Amino acid sequence: MGLNLTKNSIIYVDTCIFIYTVESDPNYWSLIQPLWKNLQDGNIKIITSELTLMEVLVFPLKNNDNQLVEDYKTFLTSSNIELKPINQSILTEGARLRGITNLKTPDAIHLATALLEKCDIFLTNDLGFRKVTDISILILDQVLNS
Repeated sequence: MGLNLTKNSIIYVDTCIFIYTVESDPNYWSLIQPLWKNLQDGNIKIITSELTLMEVLVFPLKNNDNQLVEDYKTFLTSSNIELKPINQSILTEGARLRGITNLKTPDAIHLATALLEKCDIFLTNDLGFRKVTDISILILDQVLNS
């Protein structure tokens, strides 16, 4: 059991992984720690969309949890994580992906970003990505159960 990360991989990290990390989810904490250790050691590159910042902040803002808001902002903006802006190329690719996969718009934006950034792995826990074949999809629950 564990994430098999190849040195020099470019890994797209979906929003849920950031939530599990910042909020120390006990179900996934030990599984995802090697991801952050490899990033810290310079062995891998991690990319996510700026959309991730919006997504992780919804519930902390709704619940007036200012500390959690700051924790997310600090983690996403002051680390080695590359936040990629949404641009017209991503939106066009996202539209194409929605048309062939029926992904929701945010998921299509995440996937389009990963593909255009030439990521090797898309790390998520969203089973909706199982039908995607353009990139290696790694779903945490499947890793846990293997």
